[in-house]
Amino acid sequence: MMELLAEGTMLFGDKGLVALGAGLGAGLVTMGAAKGIGHLAGEAVSGIARQPEAGGRIFTSLIIAAALIEGFTFFALVVANGVAGSLAKMVTGG
Repeated sequence: MMELLAEGTMLFGDKGLVALGAGLGAGLVTMGAAKGIGHLAGEAVSGIARQPEAGGRIFTSLIIAAALIEGFTFFALVVANGVAGSLAKMVTGG
């Protein structure tokens, strides 16, 4: 197993592994946000189906919560890219 990892390191080099880590981090953040917004929307639709008269308030809460999730997602993506950039500078000695 270690030989396989060593071959992968030789193939990608140090910069490639940093980019791979940043890509995995960004992908996990995006998947988590998608799951959160999907769950949020599903519960909102369920709530509106049970109480149609509260649809406006539920929709407003849905939009605010989705915006907060998106904001966190964008922040996490910026952090992942920033970490990748600073690690790449450290690896190259720049």
